Amino acid sequence: MSGGTFSASILAWVEKTKADADKVVRYALMTLDARLVQRSPVGDASYWSSPAPKGYTGGRFRANWQVSIGAPMKGVLDLVDKDGSATIAAHAGVIGISKAGQIQYLVNNLPYAKRLEEGWSRQAPHGMVVLTVVEWNNIVDAAVNGVKAGGGDFKAGFEAYPL
Repeated sequence: MSGGTFSASILAWVEKTKADADKVVRYALMTLDARLVQRSPVGDASYWSSPAPKGYTGGRFRANWQVSIGAPMKGVLDLVDKDGSATIAAHAGVIGISKAGQIQYLVNNLPYAKRLEEGWSRQAPHGMVVLTVVEWNNIVDAAVNGVKAGGGDFKAGFEAYPL
């Protein structure tokens, strides 16, 4: 085997390994994102002791999950997303360019986010973040196994995300 062929083989392996690591990061981040958004409570005025403000609709907390690379997002969004699908779809562009070794942030800057995480909502009595963190190793294992298997069924549900 000539030196050039061996070097080319090693280079091809390194590039494939980097690409696979990036896919694992993306799949894991997609799963983490979807779980946080879907676990986020949506305001239900029927449980409140005071009437809801005129025109109130729940879903602001779900809509305020923000994803970024390198530095956390600041501020809050003036959006409502009751089912979370628009929020998850909006994150696709950032998650789709995430790479292994980068620091990704998922933040919710609403002033009541900490209270919700601490069990203030009957819809999320144990929070959202802590439950998702407990699942982190399983999320990563599933991402690694899915990439090893070539994607296949693992990609189902992640069509919104470019890989």
